[in-house]
Amino acid sequence: MSAQHRGDTGQVLVVIPTYNERDNIGPIIARLHAAAPTTHVLVVDDGSPDGTGEIVDKLAASDERVHVMHRTSKAGLGAAYIAGFRWALERDYGVMVEMDADGSHPPEDLPRMLAALTDADLVIGSRYAPGGKVVNWPKRREVLSRGANLYSRIALGAKVDDITAGYRAYRREVLEALDLAGIASQGYCFQIDLTLRTLEGGFTIVEVPITFTDRERGESKMSGDIVREALWKVTSWGARRRANQLRRLVGRGR
Repeated sequence: MSAQHRGDTGQVLVVIPTYNERDNIGPIIARLHAAAPTTHVLVVDDGSPDGTGEIVDKLAASDERVHVMHRTSKAGLGAAYIAGFRWALERDYGVMVEMDADGSHPPEDLPRMLAALTDADLVIGSRYAPGGKVVNWPKRREVLSRGANLYSRIALGAKVDDITAGYRAYRREVLEALDLAGIASQGYCFQIDLTLRTLEGGFTIVEVPITFTDRERGESKMSGDIVREALWKVTSWGARRRANQLRRLVGRGR
């Protein structure tokens, strides 16, 4: 199923998972509302001990566009997004956006991403599409990211330049169609998983180039476990896709 020109996509909700982002969350919400004033935001806080959730509570008390979900444990990026998606699907939001709290995903690019949803089901804010770039990232991290993208594209046969990107805008119809209960991936792997499911669902993906700037405050949540999970799962998903393609070829040859 591919998107057709449908005009208004409905109310937009930006889902921002947080864990110890007290220095970043206020400024990123302010930038978001400066760039897209009518957009709502849901902060999904995994019990941050630094008081991130309490800061958002104060913002929400004075701004009906701001919402907060308090979770009692650090369950990971993927689980936070799934919880946010479910919250949005229970309400009248037409578009759900993934955005990091650390400022690496520029809110100023969101209007271009939302405009691209006119002819797409999923829009990815892409570091590696023509025109995209990365700023202030350690070379080791950039090499790891580019390598993960290259390996995933080859293993999965997916024509997406930035398949691990975490800045995305989904039409409601995509997330309604996906089996959210069956998604247990985290980090890089969560983004790859959702991209693959979106493609296999027959939806249209468009990439919009962005400038990704490494965080200035706080610590990255990337870990070796996340990288190993992605490598294992992408390899198994690729093997499954190749096996399915082979079965279809054999079936047509009979």
